[in-house]
Amino acid sequence: MHKTGNVLNYLPKSVQEKAKQGLHDIWMAEGRTDAEKAFEERFGAKYPKAVACLSKDRDALLAFYDFPAEHWTHIRTTNVIESSFATIRHRTRQAKGCITRITMLTMIYKMGLCAEDSWRKLRGFRHLAKVIGGVKLKDGIEVTENDKATA
Repeated sequence: MHKTGNVLNYLPKSVQEKAKQGLHDIWMAEGRTDAEKAFEERFGAKYPKAVACLSKDRDALLAFYDFPAEHWTHIRTTNVIESSFATIRHRTRQAKGCITRITMLTMIYKMGLCAEDSWRKLRGFRHLAKVIGGVKLKDGIEVTENDKATA
């Protein structure tokens, strides 16, 4: 979201709606190669500053392609984090100045535990062992030794 805003700042208002759709096409692409060329093909010639801003952090922005495809929906969003902290932020603002620091930290901890109960299970959680084990993935699919040899 923040990177989208930064890229759009380099573009005129008349193009920003199309550019936003182009940025959406990047992170919804089927694979890393499609994502890398999606925005640059459309806007590279006319708006090099916007493309440079996007290209600067390309590896970090496309890092989710190195995880299982089932995890992409979870990696692409921050809703779980934002909604949990929104509740905590709301409660701590209301109680600011009324309780001690230790009581506030305890309250935050307990609210975090309560928020955790409403989290959904990670889709494709069976792949977590592979991710933690360092299995190499390309565009969400495990790369085996046979695939490396043919490449």
